[in-house]
Amino acid sequence: MTAAVAVAEKQNRYPPGDLVIWIFILAELLVFAAFFSAYAFTRMNNVELFNEFQQNLDRQAALINTFALITSSYFVVRAVSAIREGNSQHCVRWLLAALVMGVVFLLVKGGEYSHYFGEGINLSTNTFYMFYISLTFFHFMHVIMGMVILAAVAIKAQQGGYSAEEHTGVETGASYWHMVDLLWLILFPLVYVMR
Repeated sequence: MTAAVAVAEKQNRYPPGDLVIWIFILAELLVFAAFFSAYAFTRMNNVELFNEFQQNLDRQAALINTFALITSSYFVVRAVSAIREGNSQHCVRWLLAALVMGVVFLLVKGGEYSHYFGEGINLSTNTFYMFYISLTFFHFMHVIMGMVILAAVAIKAQQGGYSAEEHTGVETGASYWHMVDLLWLILFPLVYVMR
């Protein structure tokens, strides 16, 4: 087997990244699935309450956050593509752009929390807000963790730790970040839109 064939096989490995991250991702998806199921079941039994208080949510802020996370995922895809081509500097730039979008998400979501907490809304206000705060804050913490992972990957890439031949760490970080985005794409319509 030639070196070029070995590199091509490694680049086309499925799933991308380290196998351990996929076990972790599946575990996280199961936890969120349980949360989402509990939300849906509780909502079915309290439709009027959920519809009433759902109207108080800031859908515009949620749309901004959706745009920020989708854009960040695109930037992460570009970072993976850059490192597969052996371009560490472009990889770092795309990762930094993704991190900026992560900061946008955190600032917008933090503004939402500040507004609701300022009005005295908390986990014990009612069932809807208990789910809203729990689900979105759990996701918020995953965004922070994803940003820490992307920052670590960017630092290592800046130091020349990845190449076209070995970039498993970039793919691993990207896989986690895409999971975070996927969860938001489920959470956003479930909590903010569906009636």
